[in-house]
Amino acid sequence: MRIDEILVRRGLLTEEQMLRVRTNAAGERFDRVLIAQGLVDEELMLRAFADELGTEFVDVRHCEVDRDLLSEFPTSAVFRHKLLPLRRLNGQVIVATSDPFDLQAINELSALSGHALRPVLARREDLFQSIKQHLGVSGDTVDQLVAQRSNAGVELVETLTPPTGELSEIAQTPSVVRLVNELLLEAIEQNSSDVHIEPEQDGLVVRYRVDGILQVQPVPPEIKQFYAAIITRLKIMAQLNIAERRLPQDGRIKLRMAGRDIDVRVSVIPMLYGEGMVLRLLDRQQMIFDLSHVGMPTDMQRIFRQLVKLPHGIVLVTGPTGSGKSTTLYSALQAIKNSALKIVTIEDPVEYQSQGISQIQVASKIGLTFAAGLRSILRHDPDVILIGEIRDSETAVSAIQAALTGHLVFSTLHTNDATAAFTRLIDMGIEPYLVASTVDGVLAQRLVRVLCKHCKEKYRPAPEDLPTDFPADFDHLWRPAGCRHCRNTGYAGRTGVFELWRTDAETRRLCIARASSEQIREHAIRNGLVTLRQSGWQYVLDGVTSLDEVLRIAKD
Repeated sequence: MRIDEILVRRGLLTEEQMLRVRTNAAGERFDRVLIAQGLVDEELMLRAFADELGTEFVDVRHCEVDRDLLSEFPTSAVFRHKLLPLRRLNGQVIVATSDPFDLQAINELSALSGHALRPVLARREDLFQSIKQHLGVSGDTVDQLVAQRSNAGVELVETLTPPTGELSEIAQTPSVVRLVNELLLEAIEQNSSDVHIEPEQDGLVVRYRVDGILQVQPVPPEIKQFYAAIITRLKIMAQLNIAERRLPQDGRIKLRMAGRDIDVRVSVIPMLYGEGMVLRLLDRQQMIFDLSHVGMPTDMQRIFRQLVKLPHGIVLVTGPTGSGKSTTLYSALQAIKNSALKIVTIEDPVEYQSQGISQIQVASKIGLTFAAGLRSILRHDPDVILIGEIRDSETAVSAIQAALTGHLVFSTLHTNDATAAFTRLIDMGIEPYLVASTVDGVLAQRLVRVLCKHCKEKYRPAPEDLPTDFPADFDHLWRPAGCRHCRNTGYAGRTGVFELWRTDAETRRLCIARASSEQIREHAIRNGLVTLRQSGWQYVLDGVTSLDEVLRIAKD
């Protein structure tokens, strides 16, 4: 069978295209060149091949896989040839492949398993994802751990000096190194922000946080026996004490993967069945520090830009962990950064390195706390100061003093909304008149997942399914569906939802009078505050996100 003739006959390719591609193929497979150049859709091509070969095309994402049958096939061969056994039929095993012409692979898998195979066709990427889903990431590596095969995959920026000992030697074997690297590579490929490695009584659970939601990553059950080696390898990479298993430890890894610089913050804590580890992944190349890209509405962005250009005072960004506060603050610094300003930050840890900004890492063990560092910063003649977080009264007092002495101070605070920041500072022991005179504005924010543009679908919800405060005037809403572009989640990426309050005279009066956060919030709403929930509803009406996402991040 000639691939080009089939495609021309089926109307998927013109004679002119066939001749041009055949001339420039340079010995490569004709069909792969067509897919790489985007001339033919892979699914349409495979359907044409299926008709010619008398077989069928299947969508493996929705196929039931017989796991007992799958266990009869060698994992390494399944991964190597990208062949997925699906089910038994009339004495044969139906096996999905993306290459109907690779008969050698099918014959090898048949010989290794002892089964007669009948191929069906599926998209290459769908097939690979389905294999990983059923056999687990690094499933092929587990088979190879005993064979000690080598494959680096990830480049460490810093040189390691591994400790001596039997466990350290096991953790440094090429196959353990490859297993850890593949876990990290898979996390980066899925745009994960965190990797959770958690030991349980009867296995090891690996979870990736993607777009703010934790997702269990399938791993082979055999990986449990290599748990100690995996944790040790990661400890060595983070230059932690591999002998200490009773106390929490924190470290950092600098990696270069596929040409991208990745910072990994490592946290280890002792748990019931061993040490649990969380890896926070920071991809420098994907970080864009620009207020125009954080998702803030135009009117709100204009007011916030005015706040960050004030000569002195305090501007706070509030929200829970992982709500994008650091990104917003760094974007604010980039908006005002110039050679005439001295900008100093004190953070725990320094998440993003920025040229033109003096950054200090908190080191509590030696007494370099936020408050102590801030006292030293003031002797460096700064114009703008960023405090990573106001955690206690000492830091709050130092921030207030810095603002009173003519500095512009940025910081974060953990509160549920913008107006609660005023009473939170007062609860920390700050005199109300000092809060009133220094805090110029508070931005509260959350992150919502963005609906996948490829598969989101229109619908008209029933009236009883709508929250009572949802706008009544709309034609339709959008909801997630799920497709290969978003890995069937229905969402792709995140954006910010914001609530900004610029302190006015009445807010200052309420602070001095020790009014409750509810009273301050009621005043703000009466005077035009757009709440987090209202901002979220606008995103829903615009088709940016779904109703469920806003309900997840903002309460009544």
